[in-house]
Amino acid sequence: MNIHEYQAKEILSTYGVAVQKGFVASTEAEALEAAKKVKSEYNSDWCVVKAQIHAGGRGKGKVEGTEQRGVEVARSPEKAAEIAKNLIGGNLITIQTGEAGKIVNKVLVAQDVFYPGENEPHEYYMSVLLDRAKKQNVIIYTTEGGMDIEEVAENTPEKINKEWIDPAVGLQGFQARKIAFNLGLTGNAYKEMTKFVSALYKAYVDTDSEMFEINPVLKTSDDKIIAVDAKVSLDDNALYRHKNFLELRDLNEEDATEVEAGKFGLNYVKLDGNVGCMVNGAGLAMATMDIIKLSGGEPANFLDVGGTANAETVEAGFKIIMSDPNVKAILINIFGGIVRCDRVANGVVEAYKNMDNITIPIIVRLQGTNAVEAKKIIDDSGLEVFSAIALQDAADIVSKVLTAPQS
Repeated sequence: MNIHEYQAKEILSTYGVAVQKGFVASTEAEALEAAKKVKSEYNSDWCVVKAQIHAGGRGKGKVEGTEQRGVEVARSPEKAAEIAKNLIGGNLITIQTGEAGKIVNKVLVAQDVFYPGENEPHEYYMSVLLDRAKKQNVIIYTTEGGMDIEEVAENTPEKINKEWIDPAVGLQGFQARKIAFNLGLTGNAYKEMTKFVSALYKAYVDTDSEMFEINPVLKTSDDKIIAVDAKVSLDDNALYRHKNFLELRDLNEEDATEVEAGKFGLNYVKLDGNVGCMVNGAGLAMATMDIIKLSGGEPANFLDVGGTANAETVEAGFKIIMSDPNVKAILINIFGGIVRCDRVANGVVEAYKNMDNITIPIIVRLQGTNAVEAKKIIDDSGLEVFSAIALQDAADIVSKVLTAPQS
């Protein structure tokens, strides 16, 4: 589960990770008040207004149809309010959102941490994630942090360092010191980075996160180490251990059809094809998408109904699939192991009767327990549903309905 920058910083700060402080605003007026709070608490007219969306690249991204960037420095509270007005409600397009962009509903009005001082500020990059190949967590870091991090990874990968952590013993002190040393830090900045790395890793482990990404990690002009930005992805499978994190979910940032599917326990991912799929089991779903491609179609979605398919879930699946205007046919592929095929067939028939607006062909392939009885239920229903037992038969029907002249 992805969360916003301001939420990630709240989590990090509870573990002693120093972060850039700020206040969230949903309107121009709230942004003005937030900027005034920043001025009062940090004794500076300057602040930074940052769009809050679940995507990176905001600093270089622009609101569609304007020159407004997703992150901008304001030199007065009034300017901060103006920037917030330009951002909130706008469609921010970044390198990570693609052309579709994301609507900005909130902004973070944060303190300016690039203040003048004895030393020159410097931006670093740091992330923590699981290296599946080595079965260890890894801290990835570089001296080349900031908005051009993607170019660093592509053009100068030798500047990126990695430190693997043995899960049996956790992060050791010498490893945190090694990271600070490799970043070229000395004196107080070296000590502060060592503390930062240790606190960051503890937060990552304790929260059961999939990824922490801090870009930039800033060494300020007075040698403090601060997380200026924070991207945190929480492990959905561990949320039962962190029920308070469920409150951080922002449904506005998620695909509406995927959210709707989740309400019925359906695992749904939208694709770009023309044949909707409804399958029980992820492996069978992948095989079904393959057979669709081999039969001349393109899968329009991944939809796993699990082992409890019934009339309610089938009907919900129909509605979700048919909300995609590109779908020209629906293939239901159920292997009846835990669930009986005749039960699924009755669910299909009942769902079909409950919906009076089905205008596209439906192919039902049921194999396993009571498959023959299930086929008879479909065939005797009088509905315009094609039934099959063999997967190849279902594929042939898909090919036939896709090539048939459209009425």
